[in-house]
Amino acid sequence: MHAAASKTSRRIPILNISLIILGLMFVFTGCNINDDEPYVPSTSGNNGPNTNGNAQLLGNGTPASYGNIVTMGSVNAVTESGTNLRDVACRMEIPRLKGGSDNLFIVHTVPTYGVNYCMEYNYTLRAQWWSAFRWDNSNTLKTVSRTDAWAPDPLIPKAYQTNQSDYSGSGYTRGHIVASEDRVNSRQANEQTFYYSNMQPQFYGFNTEGIWWNVENRLIRDKYNTKLFRDTLYVVKGGTIAQGKYQMVKGIPAPDYFFVALLCKRNDVPENNGYSAIAFWMRHTANTDDNYKNYAVSIDRLEELTGIDFFCNLPDDIENAVENKLDYSKWKLN
Repeated sequence: MHAAASKTSRRIPILNISLIILGLMFVFTGCNINDDEPYVPSTSGNNGPNTNGNAQLLGNGTPASYGNIVTMGSVNAVTESGTNLRDVACRMEIPRLKGGSDNLFIVHTVPTYGVNYCMEYNYTLRAQWWSAFRWDNSNTLKTVSRTDAWAPDPLIPKAYQTNQSDYSGSGYTRGHIVASEDRVNSRQANEQTFYYSNMQPQFYGFNTEGIWWNVENRLIRDKYNTKLFRDTLYVVKGGTIAQGKYQMVKGIPAPDYFFVALLCKRNDVPENNGYSAIAFWMRHTANTDDNYKNYAVSIDRLEELTGIDFFCNLPDDIENAVENKLDYSKWKLN
């Protein structure tokens, strides 16, 4: 059989073989993942394609946007630059988009680093489902300090924006989802974290040196966002705005819970192509606890709690392997 196959292959021009390989690559990747590591088959033996990623929602073509809302399949999306929105939706940190007429996929960019962070925003609630970004050695830099550049998000239609009046006298702080200190690599990157779309109402004792602050600063930034721990760290943060998991305060939802989902990529680790994952689930209440193990859950469990499909752009076999595992020692929680 091997000999027959070899004779047949000699009759096929080299150009045709190349075209066949390119076609197969397109079938298995689904998206051209811009500014991300290429698809590498897993070592598990399954090597299956991705079947639940955002490519399934986006239709054909590669639309770019310059401040105007565009439609990709069932998804409405916008960015302030000429970024290829279809490629961004296929990045590893982006959860499966809900799409539909009531949700907007927002991609904030800066000239120096390209994609700064992304979110999916709900018009009716005037709140985000989540924000997502990544850290690697190229963008983990501190070149600026906190800007306090509070402003409505210019990419959201004015009727659905939030602003200072939604927080004044509410009894809640303006809780960053992507923290100011998460983006100090450029002034514009930091300014974008002060858009009100990136805020959700948080109790002072939860946000200011509470459990949320502790997880953001003492755990994720101090322990996980280091060269020794990760090559790339993919981060998704948010608060619950699903029905029954928030309280309305001055016309916007104050989540009952907040969460963080993390995906780590290590290029020197062969298992699961170097990926591992963990999540944290925190009740929204004043709390200064720093025993992070109390809040750790698997990604699968967080998906059950939130209804959000995290890291859907991973190949299926890798996604299944890392999302049902909770490895305390790997994530420095022992």
